[in-house]
Amino acid sequence: MKKKRRKNRIIASIFAIFLLVAGYFSFVYQAPKENTKTVTIGVVGQTKEDAKIWDSVAKAKYGITIKIKNFTDYNQPNKALLNGDIDLNAFQHFAFLDAWNKANKANVVSIGKTIIAPIRLYSLKYKSIKSLPEGATIAVPNDASNESRALYVLKNAGLIKLKSGKKIVSVADITSNPKKLQIKEVAADQAGRIIKSVDAAVVNNSYAAPAGLGDKQTIYVEPVNKDSEQWINLIAARNSDKNKQIYLDVVKAYQTKKTKELVKKYYGNTELTGWDIKIK
Repeated sequence: MKKKRRKNRIIASIFAIFLLVAGYFSFVYQAPKENTKTVTIGVVGQTKEDAKIWDSVAKAKYGITIKIKNFTDYNQPNKALLNGDIDLNAFQHFAFLDAWNKANKANVVSIGKTIIAPIRLYSLKYKSIKSLPEGATIAVPNDASNESRALYVLKNAGLIKLKSGKKIVSVADITSNPKKLQIKEVAADQAGRIIKSVDAAVVNNSYAAPAGLGDKQTIYVEPVNKDSEQWINLIAARNSDKNKQIYLDVVKAYQTKKTKELVKKYYGNTELTGWDIKIK
């Protein structure tokens, strides 16, 4: 009987020691906390130069860890944002965002401007806007967003006038065409390829270089004004997160003198920082 009691006391003592040790470690040891300063940003077709810019942004004084998720389809990043797969995205301009929100009955919002990549009017036959002859044929992209942008380029070049009060316009909105220009609507990726068969063409930047078009063939560059403001790119967030401080800090970290220097270094005059441009 005494042996049994002694055995029970030993077991009780061991159990008590176990509880004491377990309690000590549960108090002292805490599992590593998840890094709450990590922000995942969705982009499309990121270049090496873009990656270097985002690396610089991450090194800013705000101490935010930035993870980039690269998409191949322009319709994916906004969906991923709404699904919570990413925290922010940075790939679209205001015109695209407005159209996407309307089409998807969504409310993705801008929390800060990034860059604008002015598009250009190119010609292999003429050296200036003034030298374009009457009846000249000008190719423009045929999708709604890019066609509208191209027509505003022609408007700002003084070649046509457009119906006022509209952000997205089409050929039907041309109210004055003194040179009787022939506007040829083609797929965006074809505008540069057919430039030899037209007098001039408005070509998106992503298709200009592959078509061998550069400064030498440029006869007009899109200005940054009220007409082109909607083409400034942005950082987007869910409406419910638009005032979240860590996301606003990402914007502050992006909108710096260092970023401006890197954009100039990597892209020359093909991209401009959009947050510090005075819109006239």
